[in-house]
Amino acid sequence: MKMTMRWFGGDDPVKLERIRQVFGVSGIVSALHDTPVGEVWPYEDLMELKEQINAEGLQFEVVESIPVHEDIKLGLDTRDKYIANYCASIENLGRAGIRTLCYNFMPVFDWTRTNLSHPYADGSHALSFNYEELQKISSGNDLVDALPGWAEVYTPDRFRYLMEAFQGIGQDAMWDNLEYFLKKVIPVAEAAGVKMCIHPDDPPWSILGLPRIIVDEDALLRLVNIIDSPSNGVTLCTGSLGASLSNDLPQMVRKLHRRIHFVHMRNVAVVGPKSFHEAPHLSSMGSVDMFAVMRSLVKCGYSGPIRPDHGRMIWGEIGRPGYGLFDRALGAAYLQGLYEAANKTVSYS
Repeated sequence: MKMTMRWFGGDDPVKLERIRQVFGVSGIVSALHDTPVGEVWPYEDLMELKEQINAEGLQFEVVESIPVHEDIKLGLDTRDKYIANYCASIENLGRAGIRTLCYNFMPVFDWTRTNLSHPYADGSHALSFNYEELQKISSGNDLVDALPGWAEVYTPDRFRYLMEAFQGIGQDAMWDNLEYFLKKVIPVAEAAGVKMCIHPDDPPWSILGLPRIIVDEDALLRLVNIIDSPSNGVTLCTGSLGASLSNDLPQMVRKLHRRIHFVHMRNVAVVGPKSFHEAPHLSSMGSVDMFAVMRSLVKCGYSGPIRPDHGRMIWGEIGRPGYGLFDRALGAAYLQGLYEAANKTVSYS
């Protein structure tokens, strides 16, 4: 496996020179965050970012992510223009030597939380999602301002338009629009030598009347069967999928391993119906058996990029919620320990 870490570019409080000090981490997961959604990612900008990463002795392993324009998800007449731009961006990734592209197909919101600073008894803080709290938030008039992390993403008019537009889009239509998108972009990705891997919806259920479809094993199997191509794959996110206790993560690995191109390994503590908080990576601290997942990955021969995901804010660190350095560094160390143990137990069994 290739141990990687998410980095948000020059404005990230976590600097590359510190990431390189986390033992075992050799790769970076990043993106062109200043490129407007729907526009082509310039090759020159990708190379500039790659060279910045390489200068610190690290490799640009994964793009996470090129956002899919909402017109594509809605199936509007304008989607072909945005799909053409997406294809051009994929070709530029291939030219730049970046072989893995994580993306998602969530409407309006990416990951959604109701609290970015859930307190632990030890004084640390983590992200959390409380379904009842979301219901209270959704009854207000300023939903986008009330949802942590989203206040600066949309203008009020754009947000209202999207929320209304997606109310008329059911899950069947979302699947149709995803299939249309994949049939356009996957052949381009295959020709460019890029493996696309969809990220599960986070949390893995519909929220606020918005249709979410990438939520479980059946959905992931349906996705990879739309186009039989090694470029049509999935991101195994143990935190997103693990928020639903009905998801059997080791079984998913066994069934999907040939199409798993990227892994997010993190833990969540499920604390009620559709409610959870992010937990330390350690299995005993949450609801995900991290060792069982790692052992399945090892047994199936997974060798691609993996990264610790959302971490707590610990030791007084202040930064981007979920993406401080310290707890993710602990997570990277823990994952490497799991990997070594899984390799040895598989070898001896």
